[in-house]
Amino acid sequence: MRHEVVTAVRAPAGRVWETISTVERWPDWTPTVTRARRLDDGPLRTGARTELTQPRQPARVWVVTEIRDGGSFTWTTGGRGLRFTAGHELRDGAGGEVTVVLTFEVSGPLAPLATLLAGRTIRDYVDTEARSLKAWCEAHAG
Repeated sequence: MRHEVVTAVRAPAGRVWETISTVERWPDWTPTVTRARRLDDGPLRTGARTELTQPRQPARVWVVTEIRDGGSFTWTTGGRGLRFTAGHELRDGAGGEVTVVLTFEVSGPLAPLATLLAGRTIRDYVDTEARSLKAWCEAHAG
């Protein structure tokens, strides 16, 4: 399963990047994360780990697999037979807007079962995160 949401945000790119890359503050702007605890010090970087707790989900440790400072990061979590990968990318948009692309992929031998059981929830969470990020960044654009 792969789900992608593209959202135009009317806010400076720096504000959007700061919001999305300061992962420990996600509970401030999205209801899909109730707790976020960085397990490393310093800025977000390849190998950085964050424990996220989401409604109706077990806590999971997400590990950054790639990052382009100011532009994108991807992280993964999972275990035997199941891998979740989430991408967060900023692109220059029209008229000074920032285009945010959020992706979520479920892979591995257990992916069909996970998609059947949680696919709707995953899509709802990614959609909510896109709407919440847009609302937060536009409200705090100054």
